[in-house]
Amino acid sequence: MIIARRHFLQAAAGAAGLAAVPAASRLARADTYPSRSVRIVVGFPPGAATDIVGRLMAQSLSQKFGQQVYVENKPGAGSNLAADLIAKAAPDGYNLLAMTVTNTVNETLYTNLSFDFVRDLVPVARTIRSANVLVVNLSVPANNVAEFVAYAKANPGKLNYASYGHGTAPNMAGELFNMLAGTKLVHVPYHSNFMPDMLSGQVQLSFLPVPLIIGFIRSGQVRALGVSGAAPTEALPGVPPIAQTVPGYMADIWHGIAAPKGTPGELVEKLNGTINAVLNDPALKPKFTDLGAEPAPLSTAELRTFIAAEVDKWAKVIQFADIKAG
Repeated sequence: MIIARRHFLQAAAGAAGLAAVPAASRLARADTYPSRSVRIVVGFPPGAATDIVGRLMAQSLSQKFGQQVYVENKPGAGSNLAADLIAKAAPDGYNLLAMTVTNTVNETLYTNLSFDFVRDLVPVARTIRSANVLVVNLSVPANNVAEFVAYAKANPGKLNYASYGHGTAPNMAGELFNMLAGTKLVHVPYHSNFMPDMLSGQVQLSFLPVPLIIGFIRSGQVRALGVSGAAPTEALPGVPPIAQTVPGYMADIWHGIAAPKGTPGELVEKLNGTINAVLNDPALKPKFTDLGAEPAPLSTAELRTFIAAEVDKWAKVIQFADIKAG
């Protein structure tokens, strides 16, 4: 996608410009960082997955740094309020954003933002990823993804999938499935709990994070057909990746940390290294497992490439399905 490539080149140019800053001054800042409290702004309310991950990281980073790292909740507009706040904050390493896949979706979904996620924020680290799972009502005559695709193609426009609204993770996962599998699943957006309708068969399926649906799967109330990652998830070991049947399908939920544009490169690298070290702490793994997630560290270079690919992928899905914010 032209827009994504342009943003990626702009980010690269910004990184090149950083080299012009005297090395001694930049290293001095990194050597003494942090000398005071660091805030991580979360664009969702307390108790949301992003908030929980942010607080786990803040606690561990506080121990590593010997300085308080704290979470500040700034919910609203699908995390855009938080991203806007950090995009305009001082680029000193003391203002960080708890970013998610939602931010890469919003880059295309919203056309009137006062900031640009790729241009105005610097990817620092990816923290965790968790799978979505394709689940169907028991009345759907499919026991695996291949049977489901065949049934959906034989019944175009007759299968409804539920989501929490336009542009949300289940909506994006469903439309990516339509695009790659050639199906015509119908999107039904909800702004409240849709599980009663799904269990009754009013809607036939959804793409949901494992922790939200695993209880219904284990109790036999819905059938799990496939997970959204490249490999099975520990929580559902017998459920294969959707990509085995629909090549290229990948709709994981991921979390990470970003900083304002202009944050010195040495600080970004220091944060990346420290966060990646935290993610390797065996004591944290059970806490992530409880969220249906696993550590997913990347280098800063890998993360920039990953972000560019995510923006490009979701832009194509939004255009394919003509998804509008709202």
